[in-house]
Amino acid sequence: MIFLELFFTFVKIGMFSFGGGYGMLSVIQGEVVSNHAWLSPAEFTDIVAISQMTPGPIGINSATYVGYTAVLNATGSELFAVAGSLVASFAVMLPSIVLMLIVSRYLIKYSRHPYVEAVFRGLRPAVVGLIASAALLLMTEENFGSPGETPLQFGVSVALFIAAFVAMKFFKASPILILLLAGIFGGVFYGVV
Repeated sequence: MIFLELFFTFVKIGMFSFGGGYGMLSVIQGEVVSNHAWLSPAEFTDIVAISQMTPGPIGINSATYVGYTAVLNATGSELFAVAGSLVASFAVMLPSIVLMLIVSRYLIKYSRHPYVEAVFRGLRPAVVGLIASAALLLMTEENFGSPGETPLQFGVSVALFIAAFVAMKFFKASPILILLLAGIFGGVFYGVV
């Protein structure tokens, strides 16, 4: 039963998520954490972090890890969990594959048509909103701590957030370098504290 639920959930996510993987994250979280309760918010946050660090699109990586973890939590079987990751990965890609097969025939021919250009102008702000929504959904107590309960963790988290933002925006630092430095800092700081 969980395989069918995974399949239909990720087909829906793939069909109605615009803006690539980061745009999908808020939809994925809403479905797998809130609607189905397959994962806890902390598990989802870990999956997002792993999905960002592994090669490939973050939406597909997230689907793969979510499918694995959801089936593993439901059945306890690692073999079924691997099948769950395959089902979720295939399901999230299926709408894009079908859509690209249909649209690719006509998009090149009509790409300069005023109606097509108008549709893309309307989609751009929505995509930015979906990506911003994904970022805001990850700003939770599990990730940042709480100023009332864990003020040190909260302060360090906010400082790391600001440092990463400044390094990316103003110094054009490599995201890989920022992740590496933040991981080293977190390992040293939280290993001592």
